Order: sequence, then structure tokens, then C-alpha cells
Amino acid sequence: MKIDITDIILNTNRKEKYPVELDADFIEYGGTKYSISKKKPFDLRLNNKDDQKILISGETEVEVVFTCDRCLKEVRIAFPIMIERSLSLRDGHVVTDPDEEEDLFFEDHHLDVNRLIYDEILVDWPAKVLCKEDCKGLCSVCGHNLNESDCGCNRTVLDPRMAKFQDVFNEFKEV
Repeated sequence: MKIDITDIILNTNRKEKYPVELDADFIEYGGTKYSISKKKPFDLRLNNKDDQKILISGETEVEVVFTCDRCLKEVRIAFPIMIERSLSLRDGHVVTDPDEEEDLFFEDHHLDVNRLIYDEILVDWPAKVLCKEDCKGLCSVCGHNLNESDCGCNRTVLDPRMAKFQDVFNEFKEV
């Protein structure tokens, strides 16, 4: 969703409130698409402060669907979004630094609400997603979810550097 903020840029000390909502159904990160299960509409507040800065603020919450990194179960994570940004003004124009990625949410007098929210979600993006703190994951032999029950498979992993010792012990067992 894009908002035309020309009036706010041109009028000193002007304040506006825009009812907005994220209009994306998924977020793409690291080549993977994550669906958005909940998104709350909110008021985006803009304030032209003394013709020097435009203050942008708003609060909402977005819930994204992940899969547990160990057992592949669906996990929903809520991201509380607190937008507190600003745009610098000079002579009635927004001054942006082309090298700054922070200003990607603004272009040609339009504010990209989706980009603002996306940037805030990425700040809190989890490095690892678990369905619960002590998730046991999947059996490496049969693929059974070990959180549900034990499958009985022998999942002992031997150190390959000690394989020769294991062979020696197995020879003595045969005698």
C-alpha cells in the first residue's frame, strides 16, 4: 500500500492520520516465502515538524507462519510492529541519501507502508524457529516426530575416528 504524502511535505506543522493495513499475504526472506496469518489495521501518523522533518509513527501486529527447524511443525510467531521513522526536509522536498537503504520506503512523494512493515519485521526475524524450547525433532532413521513418542530406532551416532576401536570390540564379542 502506498500513500501520497505531498500535502504533508508542502505544509509546515501539518499532521495527518492514515488508516492503513499491510496488503501482502506473504513475506519473502532468504529465498523462502512465509505466509502472513494475521495482520491488524492501524493508523499511520505523519507529522511535518517545523518543515525540517516528517515524523512517521504507528503500531500494529503481524503474525507470520514458520516451520519448526527441528520437527517441521507449523509455528506462528507474532511480530509487534512499532514504526518510528523520519524523513528529512529541505526547501519543501524530502532529502534522501541514495546509499541509505533506510529510505527505500519513500519514493516520488509516496510512502510504501508494506516496505515500512517489512523492514520492522526483519529487525526481529528469528535466526532459528522452534515449536517449543525442548523440541526433540525428527528421528534421523525413520523420520518420526520424537515430540509425539519415541520410535524405538537405534540413533546412536559413532565418531568415525573411533570406528576401528568399535571393530576391535566387535571381534572380541564374537569369540
